[in-house]
Amino acid sequence: MALTEIFEANLDLTLHSQAVLELLNAYATDPMGDGQPLTQDILKELIPGLQNHPTTIIFLAFHDNKAVGIVTCFKGFSTFNARPMINISDFYLQPDYRGKKIGQKLLAIVEKKAIELNCCKITLKIQENNRQAMRIHKAAGFKQDGHYKEAGGAVLFSKPL
Repeated sequence: MALTEIFEANLDLTLHSQAVLELLNAYATDPMGDGQPLTQDILKELIPGLQNHPTTIIFLAFHDNKAVGIVTCFKGFSTFNARPMINISDFYLQPDYRGKKIGQKLLAIVEKKAIELNCCKITLKIQENNRQAMRIHKAAGFKQDGHYKEAGGAVLFSKPL
């Protein structure tokens, strides 16, 4: 029987840093990512940038010793709850490993970490046409964010600089 293991990444380990680069590049190439690979400059700066960012938390899924999934998170702070929170920046599984409950295992380990850190919530964004991701996240208890009914749901905006 195949074995899936989840690790909190140690970017000082070559195995983990290479897995992060490979999986994030695969995610970037995916239509639900950016549809194109990361540039060589970004690949060169990514690991040092993650190592130097003080709130980086990354989990890697290995299936039979092959890196197949990643969740890149950053710890933030909720002013409305006066407590830390975790934002999932990247969530990716290699296509051949989707539907095997690995995504649920990754989300469960992020939730466990958030509880350890006394976080009030976990946030993430999903492309509106990524129905598979929506199903996984809704099944794990995620819902569209909002403060009260009359305000409606939260909508994410960004402004590239």
